[in-house]
Amino acid sequence: MKPQFLADADLHFDIVTGVLRREPAIDFESAQELLEEGLQDPDVLAVAAQDEGIVVSHDVNTMPDHFQRFLAENGSSPGLFLIPQSVPVSEAIEELVLIGVTSEAAEWRNRMVWLPL
Repeated sequence: MKPQFLADADLHFDIVTGVLRREPAIDFESAQELLEEGLQDPDVLAVAAQDEGIVVSHDVNTMPDHFQRFLAENGSSPGLFLIPQSVPVSEAIEELVLIGVTSEAAEWRNRMVWLPL
């Protein structure tokens, strides 16, 4: 099964649209479309886990701790991709397209990965 992505509310929306423009077959949902406004990080992780989506976030300050707690409490997560704000949008798009096309969802389960790889 190919990875599915869920963009955290803080992710630059151009990354989502760029990935989908480059590779429309990638399943990349936006938190702005799926989640209620103001949803906290632990809740984003829970929604993503329920939908088997890997969370993609710019929140490099608090999301790693929330992810570790989520794993400790729930035992499993589809994964977390962290993209620092300093990474160019085009580079983030390329990384996610590469991951979405060439990997399987199981490769990212329970992993927190900083992009670019």
